[in-house]
Amino acid sequence: MASSDPHKLMVKADKLTKLSLTRWSADWKSATQLYEQAANGFRVAKNIEQSKIAFEKASQGQEMLSSPWDAAKHMESAAALSKELHNWREVADFYRKASELYNECGRSQPASDALAKAARALEDAVPEDAIQLYTDACIMLEEDDKEQMAFDLYRAATNVYIKLEKYADAATFLLRWGLAADKCNATNSQCKAYLSAIIVYLYANDFKQAEKCYNDCSQVDAFLRSDQNRCATKLISAYTEGDVEEIKRVAQSSTISNLDHVIIKLARKLPSGDVSALKKANAVQDEEPLDENDLT
Repeated sequence: MASSDPHKLMVKADKLTKLSLTRWSADWKSATQLYEQAANGFRVAKNIEQSKIAFEKASQGQEMLSSPWDAAKHMESAAALSKELHNWREVADFYRKASELYNECGRSQPASDALAKAARALEDAVPEDAIQLYTDACIMLEEDDKEQMAFDLYRAATNVYIKLEKYADAATFLLRWGLAADKCNATNSQCKAYLSAIIVYLYANDFKQAEKCYNDCSQVDAFLRSDQNRCATKLISAYTEGDVEEIKRVAQSSTISNLDHVIIKLARKLPSGDVSALKKANAVQDEEPLDENDLT
């Protein structure tokens, strides 16, 4: 009966992949089966480190056997075990490798999913890397005209940006989401993304950028005719008037209550800065003396 000791299985598999005077070619088929058995054996024995190594070698074996799909699956298993070990660099590297292998199969969805798994694993420990992984996952689906499959990824990346207090980046990603939604005729998601971007700019006390965002988005007919636009109009108007109570009232509206939880939390804290200065600035602008020589 063949040994089920995973250590012995690994030794036997390694021998099958090395050339010698008596072995002129590697037996990757037999070796890969042994690596797979060893990986599962180590996992059952809770030997996470060795199981990870065995899955990595099993993945290499499936690659050598021209089976990128199975190779990707094993690489994902290795990545999940690296997550248990809190080895974040390996988590990213292994999931990226799995993504590449899925791409070899012409499968953008699982390729993107692999990057998203890496991003979720890295969100707390290495948020900057998580954002890059989410972005790359989005790009993969965008290039394959599958924007609708990326909505959760846009949301996740935005949430990480907000957690890092990178509000301008968060708003930019929301606008990217809006553009993607436009491409797949998801009008409601598009309008929500645009209103969310405006709220993020307002929370960051960048009224000028919020107003520009509002004006730019209002060029889109779908947004112009939406409840989200009416809500944004009331917010911008309340800020212009320096009307704190109106800002708070609009922030409690059902339109905002239907946005993502992270955006609702920001909206409920509006105004986050002093809007009276904004009102004074607008008043000064309105009171500028008339130039009699200016006939325009």
